[in-house]
Amino acid sequence: MSFIDEAKIQISSGNGGSGCLSFRREKYVPRGGPDGGDGGKGGDVYIITDPKINTLLKFHRQKIYKGKNGQPGQGKLKAGRKGEDLYIPVPVGTRIYDAVTSTLIADLTKDDDKILVAVGGDGGLGNTKFKSSTNQAPRKVTTGGPASYVELYFKLSLIADVGFVGFPNAGKSSLLRAMSEATPKVSDYPFTTLEPMLGVCTVDFDTSFVAADIPGLIKGAADGKGMGIRFLKHIERNRILLHVVDGFDDDYQQKYHDILSELENYSSKVSAIKQMIVVNKSDIISNERKDEIEDFFGKEVIFISATSRTNLDSLKKTIQMNLTREDY
Repeated sequence: MSFIDEAKIQISSGNGGSGCLSFRREKYVPRGGPDGGDGGKGGDVYIITDPKINTLLKFHRQKIYKGKNGQPGQGKLKAGRKGEDLYIPVPVGTRIYDAVTSTLIADLTKDDDKILVAVGGDGGLGNTKFKSSTNQAPRKVTTGGPASYVELYFKLSLIADVGFVGFPNAGKSSLLRAMSEATPKVSDYPFTTLEPMLGVCTVDFDTSFVAADIPGLIKGAADGKGMGIRFLKHIERNRILLHVVDGFDDDYQQKYHDILSELENYSSKVSAIKQMIVVNKSDIISNERKDEIEDFFGKEVIFISATSRTNLDSLKKTIQMNLTREDY
């Protein structure tokens, strides 16, 4: 599986370069003084978001990161070169925790968000800095400051406006494929979707929203059945949950209640997110079944067909309208 949403890494900044002990030795300069330069500062380490990345997979392959060391000072008052800063890219939506204390350090939710996580060691002082009226030839220098070290834990929660939830085979992946340019795997067996998928859904020439297809839930997911609730963290940031119901399934009522129960078991915050009900496969269900479904939900229900793309433009416009409402 290429989608990884949790990782632990070790980071250290660069050491500072030491100061230089040096004296001028020039022809026709009989009393040359100290000319040792300062050492360069060690490189800092930053975490920065990159919208082109959507997984923490690389951190399972490389777990140790280190900034560059500062260079030592030189004679003729030449300061050492500063260590190059290290920038570690992560997906938008990454939460950064101190792996030792479990304290949340930052929640990076925007493109090009950046946070300094390890400060490079200070450069040492050359002997020039210690010259005084009473000490014209100081032989004192200081070593560069040590690097700082931190263990971090990353937890990715994808950024999407709308999250698709529902039982396996309700048609969530087919719906995302039909509404966006995303190409999730679609098949007729359960748990085809093994990782969250994002898609940009275009409403008109200047309006769009991001939708996330979450792997299907079943009753008992909170206890680890099926795919469990591992991926529910990816709808924590959603403003709307689009509950996809299989209108051709005779057990749709119980499954709907089961999903609501699993959302509540996972988090009261998640279960409180506004929901919209869409009934898929409307092209193959009877009018009597549609009336029954409308009576059951007692709220606005949108009938669609992901396969025949029935009513999808209206669905996207309704979602966009709800996203712009102040109470969402």
